[in-house]
Amino acid sequence: QLQLVESGGGSVQAGGSLRLACVTSEYVRYVYLGWFRQAPGQEREGVASIYPGSNSRYYADSVKGRFTISHDDAKNTLYLQMDSLKPEDTGTYFCAVRRRIGYPERPLDSHEYNYWGQGTQVTVSL
Repeated sequence: QLQLVESGGGSVQAGGSLRLACVTSEYVRYVYLGWFRQAPGQEREGVASIYPGSNSRYYADSVKGRFTISHDDAKNTLYLQMDSLKPEDTGTYFCAVRRRIGYPERPLDSHEYNYWGQGTQVTVSL
């Protein structure tokens, strides 16, 4: 069973940076990987996704130019570099892996993904 473990969350002031990491228990180069977040009382939303096999990347409009997703094959680790953080970035961040046949219609749709980590909290204050 594929397992994912996130780390790197914390509290930071607006304008600051954090880097999240997600270690997978198996090699996952030829699948889609993603970062999602969920604020209290809100639905889970896609933040960024990547297909390491082609290095294709996708970002939510709200984070374009501020967040960068990357994957290190040798370390089986997915990263999310978050810069210029805003209070509205606050939430629990989850990493996810899509192990399904075919390509996703919407790479940032959480329903496309079937393996999830437990989440790491990010809090951005003014």
